[in-house]
Amino acid sequence: MIVPPSSLRGLVIVALAAVLAALIVAGIVIALQPQPARPVAQSDPAQSSGILRLPPGAELGGAFHLVDQNGTAVTDATYAGKFMLIYFGFTFCPDVCPTELQAMATAIDDLGSPGEMVQPILISIDPERDRPEQLKQYVASFHPRLVGLTGSGEEIAAAAKAYRVYYAKGPVDADGNYVMDHTSFVYLMGPDGKLRSVFRAGAAPEVMAGEIEKQMLR
Repeated sequence: MIVPPSSLRGLVIVALAAVLAALIVAGIVIALQPQPARPVAQSDPAQSSGILRLPPGAELGGAFHLVDQNGTAVTDATYAGKFMLIYFGFTFCPDVCPTELQAMATAIDDLGSPGEMVQPILISIDPERDRPEQLKQYVASFHPRLVGLTGSGEEIAAAAKAYRVYYAKGPVDADGNYVMDHTSFVYLMGPDGKLRSVFRAGAAPEVMAGEIEKQMLR
């Protein structure tokens, strides 16, 4: 029997429609299949809280020979047996330094009596202006036990190098004023002089206090 052309076209259309319907159904079935869970990137709680985790074997810190706010020569050995909470900054710093120093002071006070075992220290990276008398007035406004250290340009450079601190003098304006560009970290050194922790700029006082307390139990 000869099938008319119109009937052939109809059969082709029906066949194509059936194939298309089958593909649609197959796609729906695949889409409804349970998909394997994608791994979620895990963030380091310490990193997000303000504590900088250094790679294994990294060492920071070392000997320094400076002068405190009373004009007394001191070294790192002066504070042996205590934890040191060290910040590199300068007294003419408009905002970052005061914020970090206040966080350090609050953290030490939050520790209560164990805080007596922590010596807060500001090492100036602006020895040109930060002489002992200038430091004495400045550190007293943050904490009664905050020590301010300064020295010659070479002595400051040596201390900064040991802690891998970057600093540079900015442009001087018509009045002779300038700011210092510098990295902003707080270093927690153990009673043995070894690095225990590094806090990022903006770390909350409670984060500092909690980490110091944990390190004291080591």
